[in-house]
Amino acid sequence: MILSVDVDYRDTDAFIAGVTFNHWQDDRASGVFTSSLPGAAAYVPGEFYRRELPCILHLLADHRLTPHTIVIDGFVYLDGDQVPGLGRHLYDALGGVVTVVGVAKRPYRGTPPEWAILRGTSATPLYITGVGIPLESAKESVRSMHGSHRIPTLLRLTDQLCRRR
Repeated sequence: MILSVDVDYRDTDAFIAGVTFNHWQDDRASGVFTSSLPGAAAYVPGEFYRRELPCILHLLADHRLTPHTIVIDGFVYLDGDQVPGLGRHLYDALGGVVTVVGVAKRPYRGTPPEWAILRGTSATPLYITGVGIPLESAKESVRSMHGSHRIPTLLRLTDQLCRRR
């Protein structure tokens, strides 16, 4: 099972959504999960994971989800392969047994050009990172996802679900 996760914040409350699917090309979710977590940490630039990681772990525990791959809205590494981002912290928190693919909508400072992919007719790239998967495989997986727009169908659904709360 592949799990896409996203988090939205209102004041100090976090609203977490997860969408499961079986294959990268799926056009429909096999499951939809939502959770809320009061008292989310404040955002600190460069330490996004401190705010987001507890939320993702809460969703996993709340619904007893055991995906083989998790797709996050963010970066696995912030600089190539040294400075861990949210995805690397998630990978470590799960014991290094769950592949994590990061899909970021905007570059982080110093984002290598090889992380960029274009989808659909968009001239604006997505930035792909991964751990537990080669970069080219992560990029091809995201490129192959359903939808003709920049943001794949199931990632868009995940984003919409966390914002509905």
